[in-house]
Amino acid sequence: MYETQQKILSWAQIDQWIAYWRFLEQRVVFTNGCFDLLHLGHVSYLETASRLGDVLVVGLNSDDSVRRLKGSSRPLQPAEARARILAALEFVDAVVIFEEDTPLRLIEKIQPDVLVKGGDYTEDRVVGADFVRSKGGEVVILPLVEGFSTTALIQRACAG
Repeated sequence: MYETQQKILSWAQIDQWIAYWRFLEQRVVFTNGCFDLLHLGHVSYLETASRLGDVLVVGLNSDDSVRRLKGSSRPLQPAEARARILAALEFVDAVVIFEEDTPLRLIEKIQPDVLVKGGDYTEDRVVGADFVRSKGGEVVILPLVEGFSTTALIQRACAG
């Protein structure tokens, strides 16, 4: 894609890009998360995910969604900032913010060829896994980078 800001897509825009990528017969990879404080574990994970196909789409939890999942002290950064940071990564092709607690509706909209989650998940706990497999796609669990987690980084920063 193009400039960072152009990679942040609305729900209507993602439809157009998915149609374009499908026309080009590109393999679409999808992952999601809060990405509240981007760290080496996230970057490594996203870079590896991007290698599983031609296009990497990242579903990003909205601020309200993060609060419901992580508590009232989160997110540390608003969704717009988190989206810009993710979009600045050269191996991320698109970022779409979703309001729900899970990305299921977005997964159903995108119908990715590959659904990726981190090693803190098992395949039976991956939201959308059954749907993706039913459409002929695959689910991939990537190992975590040891020693990196947003919660641990926040705790260390607050303690020090």
